[in-house]
Parts: sequence; structure tokens; C-alpha cells
Amino acid sequence: MDTQVLPVAWKDLIQNQRWEELRGRLATTHSSDIAELMVQLPPKEEAILFRLLSRDQAAQVFSYLPGDRQEELIRSLSSDEMKSLLDHMPPDDRTQLLGEMPPAVTRQLLQILSPAELKDARQLLGYPEHSVGRYMTPDYVAIGPEMTASEALEHIRKVGRGKETLDVVYILDESGKLLEDVRLGSLVLADPRTMVTAIADPPLVSLVASDDRERALEQFEKYDRVALPVSDALGNMLGIVTVDDILDIAESEATEDIQKLGGSEALDAPYMQVGLLSMIRKRGGWLSALFLGEMLTATAMSFFEGEIARAVVLALFVPLIISSGGNSGSQASSLIIRALALRELKLRDWFRVFGREFVSGLALGFMLGVIGFFRIIIWQHFHLTNYGEHYLLLAFTVWASLIGVVMFGTLAGSMLPFILRRLGFDPAASSAPFVATLVDVTGLCIYFLVALLILRGTLL
Repeated sequence: MDTQVLPVAWKDLIQNQRWEELRGRLATTHSSDIAELMVQLPPKEEAILFRLLSRDQAAQVFSYLPGDRQEELIRSLSSDEMKSLLDHMPPDDRTQLLGEMPPAVTRQLLQILSPAELKDARQLLGYPEHSVGRYMTPDYVAIGPEMTASEALEHIRKVGRGKETLDVVYILDESGKLLEDVRLGSLVLADPRTMVTAIADPPLVSLVASDDRERALEQFEKYDRVALPVSDALGNMLGIVTVDDILDIAESEATEDIQKLGGSEALDAPYMQVGLLSMIRKRGGWLSALFLGEMLTATAMSFFEGEIARAVVLALFVPLIISSGGNSGSQASSLIIRALALRELKLRDWFRVFGREFVSGLALGFMLGVIGFFRIIIWQHFHLTNYGEHYLLLAFTVWASLIGVVMFGTLAGSMLPFILRRLGFDPAASSAPFVATLVDVTGLCIYFLVALLILRGTLL
């Protein structure tokens, strides 16, 4: 479908009030495509288009819209229209909507819900923000352990319409305790007289409603499921989490880590929906901390003020030295953070990583040192810059300093995520700017100490 052409055609249909033709076109268009098209329309035309959708399709389209457009649309709908929309939304999508709307809007929406829907909404909203309970839906199919495969399939035909997924059904005892799950394909292929508890299927994997959403992500990835059951601490079935919610969680977690790697707090909302003051607060805290860290760089330079005064040429290479250390540290930090996130590395692997990064830092520092060495030689030879009669010693100083600084940067960048994980913090907090600030200070100290050793009695 050409999403760049259709909005114009649909706009013409709206303006010409050709409602039946427009309604027919909507009925054959995927809900996510309709949501994408609605975002491109003015609010008035968006509302008209939305009212032409069937109840079920309207609920699906609404769940695909960005938060700001959802809020606009809510304000344009009547109470009856909003009630119909909420009644037809999946409980997990409805919970996400209620959790993201401003408090005043949320209160208004809660007043519209029927008593049964209100009970479900309040129950789901009662779980912590990033817990599995916020993402589960009670729309699943349960069967009894006394049923045969034939009886289970007949039961599914009766109650399965409108459920979140039928790929997996759940075996519950009389008290609602989760005993087992069975795939629909296994039910279909089993002998009709076989008891559902005797059907061979993979072992039960479940979540607890209070689990963090990261655990749900790990379980889906590990066991390749399309849905996982959610129970309470006693094993009573509460709902299911489906793979579409997990994809949203994965995107949210990746976004949060990327924002932390950039040296700021996670925004917790789309960029344009974050208030200016909140944006400044989330970014200002880290920037202030990093600025205070960089002040140590000035302190380190003042400590070597005498050496700089006697050999001003040393100051020319300060940016080169500290940036190389910061870049190598940022590289190592990013690689280790991602490997920890993907569970390619465990805490016990820190010593192996230390050995690998020690060798890598030595090799990378040597390589950059060679480049820096010949840069000084070539510039001196072609009279592009006059480094004085001791330019060879200066070149060796830069070479040796780069080896030390880059090696320290890679070790610091690779070990900080392990240290933070061991202390119970998010490894993404050891962001590239934080590592760069740390290496800036130590890099200066390494550079001037190497200069004191090599240039003593000549420039120093």
C-alpha cells in the first residue's frame, strides 16, 4: 500500500462526503496502516475517519496511534464513543493507555468504564509501572484437566472468539491454579480421546505478575514463545503476556539504554511529549556531574603547570592524548554493556574480558602511537611545524603515552559495566561520556608522567 498517495485520496473522499466508499476502503486496510495515515491528517479529518471504523477496528487503530494523537482523539469523542472504544480495546492496551494519559484524562476514562472493565483496569494499574502485571491481559482460553482433546477443542470453539491469542491454551484446576499449557496445534493433532494432561508438549514456562518486564523479555527470548502465562505468587492464573507486548518492551528497553549511553537519564516518553523543564532536568544532572568531573582535568593540568611552562610544546598534544583515551574507553564500554544486555557475558567473565581488553588496549595504543610518532617526524621533516631539537624524544613521549592512555581507557571502559552490575546498578549508566571524563583526568597524568621520564634533562 502506498502510504504517500492514499492520504490525499482519502482526504478527497472525506471532503466529497463519500462515506460508503471510504468505509469500504477502511475495512480492507490494516489497522496499523490506518493509524499511520491518520497521523498525517488534520485533527478534524482524523476524527471523521476514526468514526467510520467498526468498533473492533477502531480499538485496534487507536492502540497504534502515538500518545499525543490518542489524547487529541479522546477529547474529540463523546462519552458513548469513548466507552465503546475502551470496551473493545484489549485490556493490556487499555492499561497502557490509562498509564500514559495525564491524570485528569485517566480519571475521566476510568469513570466511563463498565464495572467489570473498571475492576480489570484498576487491578492492572495496581502493579508497579514496569512489572509484568502491567502488560498482561485476562483474555485467554482455559480448559480443565478432566477434558479430552475433543472436548477441549469444542470448548475453544465456544469461548475462543475475541481472545488475545488461541495459539496456546491453559489447563487450570477448579481453584484457578495453573497446571500446564498446551499448544493448539498439539490439541488438533492429538487423538480426540486423549486427556489434555497426557498430550506431549514443552514444559510449562510462566511469569509472576510482580516480575520485572526485563525478565519477561528474557523468558520470551529463551523459550521462543508467542505467549506466556502470568500467575500470582501462589500459582493462580491471572492472565497472559503476548509477543506483541514483548516487542514494545524490547523497543522501550533499547531506547532507555541508548539514552543512558548518551549521558542522560531515560526520557520515559517520546521526545516531543517530554516537557522542556523535564528535558532540562534529565539532561542537566548528568551534564553537571560530567562538568564537575572535567574540572579535575583542569586540576591535573595545574599540577603539571611547571612542566607545561618549560615545554609549551607538550600542551599541543593534550587534546590528542585525552581524546584517544576517551574514544577507546567509550568503545570498550559500549561493547561490554551490549554484551551484558544480550547475556553474552556474565559477571564471572570479568577476568577473561580484562585479559582480552589488556591485549587489545596495548595493540590499539601501539597502533595509534605509531601514527602519532610519524606525524611528528613528518611535520618536522617538511618544516610544517618546528618541535625543536628534541623532536625525536617528543615523538617517543607521544608514542609511549598513547600506549598507556589507550590501554587504561579500554580497561576502564570494559571493567566499569561489570563493577556497576556487581553493585546492582544499570551498566548503561557507565555511559560513554562518563568513561571519557574519567579517562581524561587519568590520561593527563599518564601523559605528563611519561614526559617527565623521557624528557628529563632535555625539555624538562
